[in-house]
Amino acid sequence: MLVSVPARAIGMESSTISLMSELRKTPLNALHRRLGAKMVNFGGWDMPVEYPSSGGLIAEHKAVRGSVGVFDVSHMGDIRIHGGRHPGGALAAVQHITMNDVSKLATGQAQYSAMLYPEGTFVDDVIVHRLGEDDFLLVINAGTREKDIHWVRENTKRFDCVVEDLSDAYTQLAIQGPRAADVLRKLTDTDLNGIKNYWFTHGTVCGLKNTLIARTGYTGEDGFEIYVPSDAATSEKVWNQVMEAGRGFGIVPCGLGSRNTLRLESKMALYGHEISEKINVWEAGLDRYCKMEKGDFLGRAALELAKSNGLTRALVGIEMIDRGIARDEYRCCNEAGEPIGVVTSGSPSPTLGKNIALAYVPPAFSAMGTVLYVEIRGQKCKAQVVPTPFYKRQKRAAAPRVT
Repeated sequence: MLVSVPARAIGMESSTISLMSELRKTPLNALHRRLGAKMVNFGGWDMPVEYPSSGGLIAEHKAVRGSVGVFDVSHMGDIRIHGGRHPGGALAAVQHITMNDVSKLATGQAQYSAMLYPEGTFVDDVIVHRLGEDDFLLVINAGTREKDIHWVRENTKRFDCVVEDLSDAYTQLAIQGPRAADVLRKLTDTDLNGIKNYWFTHGTVCGLKNTLIARTGYTGEDGFEIYVPSDAATSEKVWNQVMEAGRGFGIVPCGLGSRNTLRLESKMALYGHEISEKINVWEAGLDRYCKMEKGDFLGRAALELAKSNGLTRALVGIEMIDRGIARDEYRCCNEAGEPIGVVTSGSPSPTLGKNIALAYVPPAFSAMGTVLYVEIRGQKCKAQVVPTPFYKRQKRAAAPRVT
């Protein structure tokens, strides 16, 4: 049965969470229901928010921080852009529609990036994988899938390239946590030590050849995302083998609720919250991924102008001083109670034992230690600006992320 849960549990607007008779389903939907997962409408998808059998959201969160958990993220979209009749067409197209510099990627390397409107605001954030010299895979968000695919097709027409929507071709599993490599190592003979952070390869996993294995994720922990054929029988077989391989490490199935709290602690942006069609790159604090020096790309001119005009708001991390939880869309105010900004994402932090949030405020309120207030049920509750990410794992030696 589809249940309605607070939108804040998974970082979605209230209007997005509702009872619906027709929802899209991943190939693992029946398995989630057999496991007793609490299911919600997430952007038109019937998805697990938490598993009572795992102990719920907090237990799932702590499992990923301390050991390992597995997520079904098959609702994410996948767009392949590869060369046409002449070499270089796909490279030129991806350079045009994304803000990072894909020319710096080696084959087998990935990068965080975003597609921008001409105004310098976000179509979506993406992970770009370089499959070959003129061959790229863009992983996009589920809630913006159709919009993104249409936008990519429209804005690559003048390039000699082929755009393929592979969104329904894969079941995508995210195996996340400090023991993720130990779990996956039992299922593949691929040298996982050779896959650095934001790199990927193809190998045999659970007997399936040519499986894409990427050292990526949305939790702030070490982990892998694997892409297997999307038929239900194969998908369930792989899920079950992952769970069996992780049994000795305390693996648990994880839902969207813990995925949201994990990414919030690690200050990873969520579309519709920290980034949207109304927010530009500088405001979102993602300038390290925006390579203005690479030459022209969609949104570049507007970003140049925005930079010269200066910021009117900035994304900051805040920690509650008074009791209370700063939830998504709550107002921020100054000591006089005058509105100055808005919370984009907020939740108790299972790792830190504190109430944390991300918020847009004027630059004058963005310095570390600045005191501001969050309006919670009509009450003005004190908070302060703190460094982000709120949580940062102790990383072992690895190649740096391409930025």
